[in-house]
Amino acid sequence: MSTTSARKPGRLFFANPGPTNIPDSVLRAMDRATVDFMGSDFLEVYDEAVAGLKRLLFTEGEVFVYTSSGHGAWEATLQNLFSPGDRILMPEAGYFSRTWGAMARQYGIEVEMPETDWRRGPEAARITERLVADKGHEIKAVCIVHNETSTGVALDLKTIREAIDAAGHPALFLVDTISSFGSFEFRMKEWGIDGVVGGSQKGLMLPAGLAFTAVSAKALEAHKRATITRFYFDWTKMMARRHRSFVGTVPVSPFYGLRESVRLIEAEGIEAVWHRHHRLAEATRRAVSIWSGNEGVSFYCADPKRRSDSVTAVKMPDGHDAEAVRAIAYDRFNVSLGGGLEPLGGKLFRIGHMGDLNEPMILGTLGVVEMSLRLAHVPHARGGVDAAIDYLATA
Repeated sequence: MSTTSARKPGRLFFANPGPTNIPDSVLRAMDRATVDFMGSDFLEVYDEAVAGLKRLLFTEGEVFVYTSSGHGAWEATLQNLFSPGDRILMPEAGYFSRTWGAMARQYGIEVEMPETDWRRGPEAARITERLVADKGHEIKAVCIVHNETSTGVALDLKTIREAIDAAGHPALFLVDTISSFGSFEFRMKEWGIDGVVGGSQKGLMLPAGLAFTAVSAKALEAHKRATITRFYFDWTKMMARRHRSFVGTVPVSPFYGLRESVRLIEAEGIEAVWHRHHRLAEATRRAVSIWSGNEGVSFYCADPKRRSDSVTAVKMPDGHDAEAVRAIAYDRFNVSLGGGLEPLGGKLFRIGHMGDLNEPMILGTLGVVEMSLRLAHVPHARGGVDAAIDYLATA
């Protein structure tokens, strides 16, 4: 019998950095018949879900929701805020910032993408320097990926806001929070962020398929001047509709799930959610620190202060293939790890620790990673799981 189609016993441990595990109560909330999206019963659910989303974002501004992945939210944001020939500053910090910049160029936007060390991320001082040099204020926005999922590097948004302010520059501050929102601290209004791009399938613990942009009043003013052609993603059309989102059919089921995911997060407490993610991430980091002995695997993120609380990227020693480790983990032990993207393919694997996750789940994942490193004959020091246990038992 072919082993490729054989059932694997137990439950898949999904340790990819998105999509993430979906809580049972969220699945049950979405399991319902189709209803009228203009009916009063659904409108109540919709309004509660969007209001909850705003609370978690720490914003009172407008939030536009789309049927799409995070890439659709990027596209909508670019279309609604800019005109062909506008210039934006988007430091290249990994696969996703590079992709966002490529999308902007497709719409005729001039993209300044200074190269940075992917293992460290951009420096705020360089942003200030560039904005100070922009005497004519040609740069319309500074675009930052809060948490670069491909590298495991997270940036301090408060520091970048200060860098923009230090230059006295009027540029919009736009942030991709797709793999940070709902996982570690984020405060839109307090941190002076003008546009936030997010998705449903990571910290919000929902299936992929919903995305959103939250905007400030300043961003809405910029929208009035934007001339890039748009229709389905047009915010002006959306604001004229009851839902203030969607040009066409509203997907009903996801909003029952969103309402439930907001309820779960708020029941735990958003700051408690952030703390839980930090604990599980730190346990993962303790394990990787041990494994790095024996000239073994190491952190891809070279700056300890910027190591992400939602994903850890693990760099392979020269001559070893990360895909071999991932294949053993998945085929033999039913644990799904993330792989390296584009230039990082085969050079690293990624451990996602975001969303609906607890200590036994992370320890099970780390145990499988350590076994897979051994079976793939990858250099490493043993005892990473013990280090994670020691930390979690006392933290």
